[in-house]
Amino acid sequence: MANEGISINSTNAEFGGGDTETVVGVNRKEKAPLLSQRRLFRSLSGRDISSNGSEGSNPKRTLGTFGGVFAPVCLSQFSSLLFLRVGFIVGNLGLLVACGSLTLAYAILLFTILSICAISTNGAVEGGGAYYMISRTLGPEFGGAIGILFFFANVFSSALYTTGCVEGLVDNFGESGSLAQFLLDGKWYQFGYGSAVNVFNMLVCLIGAGLFAKLTVVIYAVVLICTGSVILSYLVEHDAISVPIPSSNPIVNDTHPLNGTYTGFSAKTLRNNLYINYSHDYTNCDDDENYSTCISVNFAMTFGVLFSGVTGIMAGANMSGEMKDPGRSIPRGTLIAVLFTFATYLLLFVLTAATTERFLLTNNYIFMMGISLWKPFITIGIITATLSASLSNIIGSSRVLEALVKDNIYGRLTHFIGLMSIGSNPIGAVIVSAILVEAVLLIGGLNQIAEFTSIFFLLSYLGTNLACLGLEWASAPNFRPTFHYFSWWTSVLGMIGNGAMMFVISPSVAAICIILLLVLIIILHLRSPSEEHQWGSISQALIFHQVRKYLLLLDSRKDHVKFWRPQMLLLVNNPRSACPLIDFTNDLKKSGLYVLGHVKVGNFDDDSKDPAAQDYPKWMALVDHLKVKAFVEVTVAPSVRDGLHHLARVSGLGAMKPNTILLGFKDNTPSQDFFTRYEISASFSYGSIAAETEENAQLGDSSPFNVSSYQATSPVSSSPSLLTQASATSSRITTEEYVKMILDVLNLGKNVCVCRHFHQMDKAAMFRKGNKQKYFIDVWPVDFLNPDDSNIFGTTSLFLMQLATILNMVSSWRKKTMLRVFLCVSSRDADPEAQKTQVKKMLQELRINATIVSVPWDHVTTHLHKDGDGGHSDAEAETNMNYLSRLNEEYINGVNGLISGQSVDTAVTFLHLPCPPANPALHVDYLRLLTSITNGLKPTVMVHGISAVTTTNL
Repeated sequence: MANEGISINSTNAEFGGGDTETVVGVNRKEKAPLLSQRRLFRSLSGRDISSNGSEGSNPKRTLGTFGGVFAPVCLSQFSSLLFLRVGFIVGNLGLLVACGSLTLAYAILLFTILSICAISTNGAVEGGGAYYMISRTLGPEFGGAIGILFFFANVFSSALYTTGCVEGLVDNFGESGSLAQFLLDGKWYQFGYGSAVNVFNMLVCLIGAGLFAKLTVVIYAVVLICTGSVILSYLVEHDAISVPIPSSNPIVNDTHPLNGTYTGFSAKTLRNNLYINYSHDYTNCDDDENYSTCISVNFAMTFGVLFSGVTGIMAGANMSGEMKDPGRSIPRGTLIAVLFTFATYLLLFVLTAATTERFLLTNNYIFMMGISLWKPFITIGIITATLSASLSNIIGSSRVLEALVKDNIYGRLTHFIGLMSIGSNPIGAVIVSAILVEAVLLIGGLNQIAEFTSIFFLLSYLGTNLACLGLEWASAPNFRPTFHYFSWWTSVLGMIGNGAMMFVISPSVAAICIILLLVLIIILHLRSPSEEHQWGSISQALIFHQVRKYLLLLDSRKDHVKFWRPQMLLLVNNPRSACPLIDFTNDLKKSGLYVLGHVKVGNFDDDSKDPAAQDYPKWMALVDHLKVKAFVEVTVAPSVRDGLHHLARVSGLGAMKPNTILLGFKDNTPSQDFFTRYEISASFSYGSIAAETEENAQLGDSSPFNVSSYQATSPVSSSPSLLTQASATSSRITTEEYVKMILDVLNLGKNVCVCRHFHQMDKAAMFRKGNKQKYFIDVWPVDFLNPDDSNIFGTTSLFLMQLATILNMVSSWRKKTMLRVFLCVSSRDADPEAQKTQVKKMLQELRINATIVSVPWDHVTTHLHKDGDGGHSDAEAETNMNYLSRLNEEYINGVNGLISGQSVDTAVTFLHLPCPPANPALHVDYLRLLTSITNGLKPTVMVHGISAVTTTNL
C-alpha cells in the first residue's frame, strides 16, 4: 500500500497525512504473542514445559511435594524454636498468651500462604520464590526492592539458625555441657563454630539441590523422631525431676536453688504458667557474672523470637525452580506443613506449661534435655533442626539472588555473580550468601538476630499479600488461579497483620526497613528496569480498572459551562517539525484531554497489515520524548479530510471527547527538523519568505527536542527518530480541501484553532532563568474580515480570551508573560471610552486579569470603506459572493501592520478566525487573506468558537 503524505507547512504542526519510512533491520514485534508462547499453553494445560528454564521435561527439575516443599517447610518452621525456645516463650508469656501469640503468628502466615497459593497456581512459577511472584505481579521496581530484602531475610534467618545450632552444641558439649565438656566456650569460639556450620552449609549448596533434597528428607525423619521422643517423655515421666541450671547462666552465681523442677502433670504448675511473667534473657548479658545486667524480656522480644522461628513458609517456594510441578507442590506442601507444625507447637506448649516450673523454663532453654528419655535425642534434634533450617535458608537466599541476577535488576552490581554459575547451580550466589551469613554472625546472640529476621520476612510477606490483593482488585480475566480458598479480604488481613507485627517487634528496625524499601524502589524506578523487562505491572491493570469505572460515571449530559475545559485534538503530519506546537498545546490544554492525531493517506486492504498499528509505538515514543500528557490516535483514510472526520468523531472515550481541534497552517514556510535542529530544504512550490528562511537557517544545532536525549521507557518503544518527515514527492493537499476541513470541524460542532509560525517559538529561551524580559500574550477579538463592534462580545471573542487566560494560568507562562486585550477604536465610534469601560467590566466579571490596550485604526478602516461597507453579518457574508473580494490588499496589509506594530515583545498572538465561506469558489481568497494578515507575525493562533466556554455565575 502506497501511503501519501502532505506538503503542508510542517513547521506549524501538520493536520494529517504522511507516511512513515520502513526502517531496515528493525524487527517487528509479534502481534499475537500468546499464539507464539507454546510454553504458556503447555503450562496452563498441565502438560510438560520445554526445558528452557521451565517445568516438566527439564531433567534438572527433580523435587516433588514432600522433599521439595513439605519437609523443608516443616524443618524451617521447627528450626531453633522447637528444642531451644519453647521454654523461653511459655515461661515469659504464659500458656494463654503463648498460645494466642502462636495462633496470631500462624494466622498472619496463613493469610500470606493463601496469597502464595493463589499466585503460584495462576501460571508457571520459576525460581526465586517470593521475589518471582512479586516482581511478575507488581513489576520490577517493587519486585526488585522486595526481592533484595527477601534475600537478606533468608541470610539473617540462616545466621539465626546457625547461631541456634551453635548454642545447642555449646550447651551440650561446652565447658558446662550436659553430655560432654570438650568444646571451648566464649564469644569468638562460638563465632568459629558458627563459621564451621556456615562452611558446611555452603559446601552442601555448592554440590547442588539434589543433595539438599535428599539430606532434607533424612534430617526431617531424624527431627520427627526426636520430637516424638520429647512428647513421649512428657507423657511417661510422672515423677518430679530436678534439672540443673546451666553454669553459663549468671543466676547460678547469685541465687539458689541451682536446679529447676519438672513436676510432671500438675494443676498447680499449669495455673502458675498461665499468665505473663517476664524475666531476663540469660544469653544476652552485659556482665556474664551479673544476672541483673541481662536484658529484660518483653512481648516484642518474645514474639520476635516466636515469629522468627516460624517464618519458613517460603522454604518450598524458594526452590520452585527445581520442582517438577511447583503450581501443585507449593500450595499443598506448604499448607499441610504449616498445619502440622502448628499442631505440634500447640501440643508442646500445653505439655510444657502443665509439667514444668516457670523458673526452669526461663533459666534453662534446653530443659528438655533433663526430662528426655534419652538425652542425645534432644542434642540430635537441636543440631539437625537448626542445621537443616540454616541450610534451607542459605539455599533459599542463593536462589533468590540468582533470580535477581538473571533478571539483571541491579545491573553491574550483581553481574559478576552470574558469571560464576555452573549449569543450574548458582555457585556465585551461594558464595555471596555464605559470606553475608558470616557477617551477620558477628551480631551476636540468637534473640538479637531474630528481630531483623522477623521484620525482613514480614516485609516480604506484606509484599506478597499486596501482589495478590492487586491481582484480585484488578479483576483481570487471566487471573484465575486453581487455588480458590482466598479473597481480597484475606490479603488485606495479611497485610495489616504483617505491617502491625513489624512495629510491635521493633518500631525502629521496621522504620529503617521501610525507608530502605522505598529508597530501593526509587532507585530502581530511576534506573528503569522496566526498559528490559515486560512482565506486566499490576499498576496498569488497576489504573485501567479505576479509569473504566470513573469514565462510566462521567456523563456528558451533565456538562456545565462552569466546569468547561479545553479538550484538544492536534492534527500532526510531520512530528519532526511540529515539536514546538505539540509542546505549546500541552500548556494550553489546562488538565483537559489532549490527543495527537495523525492521518496516513492510503487504502487499507483486507490482506494488508494495519500501518497505523505499526506506527503507534513510534508516536508513543514521541509523547515520551516530548514529555507531553497526550494520547495518540493514528488512522488510515483515502484523504486527510476523511481522516479528520474519523479522528474528530472517534477520538476520546465516553464523555472525554475533543471539543477543540487544532490545525497547522497551509503556507510555504520551510520545515524545521527539531529532532536534529537543522533546516529541511524546501520542496514546496509556493515560494519562500526570505526573512523567515534566513531566520530558520540560523537556529543552530541545539534543540530541547533533539532525539539524542531520548531514553526509551519500554523495550518495545521505538525511537521517535523513526517518524520521518513528509516526502518531497508526496501529494499536496489543495487549498479548497484545507478550507473545507476548517468548515467540517465547525459543522461537526467543534471549536477550531489554526496555528501558524510556531517554529519561531523558543520556550527555553523565553523562560530561561537569567532572562528578565517580560513577554505578552496578545488577544485581538475583532473579526478583521468582517469588522463589527459586536464581535468583541461574541462567542469567538470570549473563546479567544478564555484560551489566552488558560495559557497565562500555567505557572511557567504566568511568571514571564502578561495578558493584553487589544481594542480597535475608530473616530467614528460614538463613545470609545464607554466601549473600553464595557470591555473592562466584562473582563472583571469573567475574572480575567488583562490589560486593555486601545489601538486607533482609522488609517486601516479607511481602505476598507473605499470599496464598500464592511459591516456584514456571517449570514450576509455567506450569500454575498463579492464579500471577500472587497477586502483589498491595502486594508489587509494595514491590519497586518497594525498587529505587527504591537507585537515587538509578544510571545503568542490570538486572533479571531472568521467562519470560512460555504462557497468553494471563495476558499482560495479566504486562505489568501488569512495568510496576508498573519505574515511576519509572532506565533499566532486563529480561533473560531461555537459554544459558550465561560460564565459569570457561581
